[in-house]
Amino acid sequence: MSDAGTPRGAQAPMGGSAVHAATSAGAILHPRDVLLGAQATAGLLPVCDHYSGAPARMRKSLQLQAEMMQEFGACVFDVTLDCEDGAPVGAEAEHAALVADLALHEAAPGARVAARVHPVEHPAFAQDVATIAGRAGQRLCHLMLPKVESVHAIEHAVRALDAAGATHLPLHALIESPAAVHRAFDIAAHPRVQSLSFGLMDFVSAHGGAIPDAAMGVHGQFTHPLVLRAKLEIASACHAHGKVPSHCVVTEFGNPQALQAAARRAADELGYTRMWSIHPGQIRPILEAFSPSGDAVLQAARIVAAACQAQWAPISVEGVLHDRASYRYYWQVLERAQRTGRSLPDAVQHWFV
Repeated sequence: MSDAGTPRGAQAPMGGSAVHAATSAGAILHPRDVLLGAQATAGLLPVCDHYSGAPARMRKSLQLQAEMMQEFGACVFDVTLDCEDGAPVGAEAEHAALVADLALHEAAPGARVAARVHPVEHPAFAQDVATIAGRAGQRLCHLMLPKVESVHAIEHAVRALDAAGATHLPLHALIESPAAVHRAFDIAAHPRVQSLSFGLMDFVSAHGGAIPDAAMGVHGQFTHPLVLRAKLEIASACHAHGKVPSHCVVTEFGNPQALQAAARRAADELGYTRMWSIHPGQIRPILEAFSPSGDAVLQAARIVAAACQAQWAPISVEGVLHDRASYRYYWQVLERAQRTGRSLPDAVQHWFV
């Protein structure tokens, strides 16, 4: 994932004095501590969350994750092993045991592996959590909880996780109904929640035919007013509480150009910082869409390095005033570049070691 600005593996040049000043000041005041505050959580997650549920596909997903970790030098997407849609009816216990085994024994060192369990109302929920979080909780990066309707579902899941000994494990919540959208701010405010995802297809079907099926497609999901409103509410709720908004699936997985265009709209127009993948071919287009350009990375590095040299006081860069509000923005550009595998200029690279 390179561009004319900064090829992958190359280092963009910056002045030596800026490097020295940024390094010296950064040793005392890290930008994340100075600038982010409540927004710090958004810098923690890769921009792509890849789902698989069939045994062969789960194994292939973990293998692809390991290969791309070698390529990028970092884990650039999560693999979420799916019980809700992946477990055969009547074999939920066996599938949960397989998910735990895969997380424990087939994920690469340093890989980010999660699990989606059944909803809290499902008979298999308690067994899912006991098996997966109880056996592999230390190996998981989070647990995805589907069909979340209110904070009560989150609290129910937290009690189950704590009982399984996974007191550290964050929850991601899948918002899939009009009522859940209405309560998105309360759900995002829960301290154990790290991210909210939008469940497009369930949201459309929850309207009893009032929303046409075209709204589940790659174009309609960005134009139907009720769907668009739901996406905006979820993104706004997440940003209000420093959580990560994760955009829904694009089911047209045979059209990478449409997928990438949808990902760019989610990032640029709706404020999403993460997106679901349901096919291996969607991972790279999502990474590219959510990655800042080489020019944007260079500009962000120049401004953050100069701000650090000025001890985060207001500065002028090319006749434009910058202060901590804009420093925060440009620092987040650098964080997003790091999460998507972009090479960083020398002047800021030390903050990401």
